[in-house]
Amino acid sequence: MSNARERLVDALYGAGWSTVKKLPEPVAVRLGRTIADLAWKRRGKSVLRLESNLARVVPDASPERLKQLSKAGMRSYLRYWMESFRLPSWSADRVRNGFDIDDAHLLTDGLASDKGVILALPHLGNWDLAGAWVTTKLETPFTTVAERLKPETLYDRFVAYRESLGMEVLPHEGGSAFGTLARRLRAGGLVCLVADRDLSESGVEVKFFGDTARMPAGPAILAQQTGALLLPVTLWYDESPVMRGRIHAPIEVPETGTRAEKTSVMTQALADAFATGIADHPEDWHMLQRLWLADLEERRP
Repeated sequence: MSNARERLVDALYGAGWSTVKKLPEPVAVRLGRTIADLAWKRRGKSVLRLESNLARVVPDASPERLKQLSKAGMRSYLRYWMESFRLPSWSADRVRNGFDIDDAHLLTDGLASDKGVILALPHLGNWDLAGAWVTTKLETPFTTVAERLKPETLYDRFVAYRESLGMEVLPHEGGSAFGTLARRLRAGGLVCLVADRDLSESGVEVKFFGDTARMPAGPAILAQQTGALLLPVTLWYDESPVMRGRIHAPIEVPETGTRAEKTSVMTQALADAFATGIADHPEDWHMLQRLWLADLEERRP
């Protein structure tokens, strides 16, 4: 990014956090939907990429159905942003009542065991709201990792925002994050990781909706090294103001195999759980980037 564009991006996000959170909720909802529809009508690169990704998730969808899904997907994506801009101003009751999750006992029982818990999520729904619910409803702090964004001031905004919701945020880059996560888990703590897109280019290859993608090895390796419980989580929206979610069955560490083999098996199981939630609610999967290796190779030349 040029310096001028970086300053513009930072200013736009700053305006969102300072202005949108002051709007009445119905106004913010309408604003988000209007922006989403305008972006969808422009048919820019992000919308086309979202549509291409959805074509893999719903392979029998007609072109008209894909357009409907991508339009709904952009509305879901902007709902995420409108909620995120407003979350710091939500009351504790609003956060507690803004999320309803199935099988929450898997998380609470895991925390009670003092062995540590890893929650792994795809880019579904609003993972920040789910995190705020954990720190507010369950009164449980947790540690997460954030991609270092440009400009640096924008990354600082995201860190400050998530810390205001009760999260400990570590930068994705650098070797210290993994060690800190492992220490938190060994102390019986909670770690939450968005884990459907590999940012290191050294992740684990998995079969995902019929083709090969790469996902982070971190959740599986942390579970092996610390003995923590690894739980996949999927989120979705319905027509109500309340986001929904589900905690899936724990992913067990295989009894045999090398660490690499165990990591591969566990990451594939994680991808399968993610695929279940994404297939049920494709319009809430906010994947506006290339994910599958075939798409990444296509861009490389």
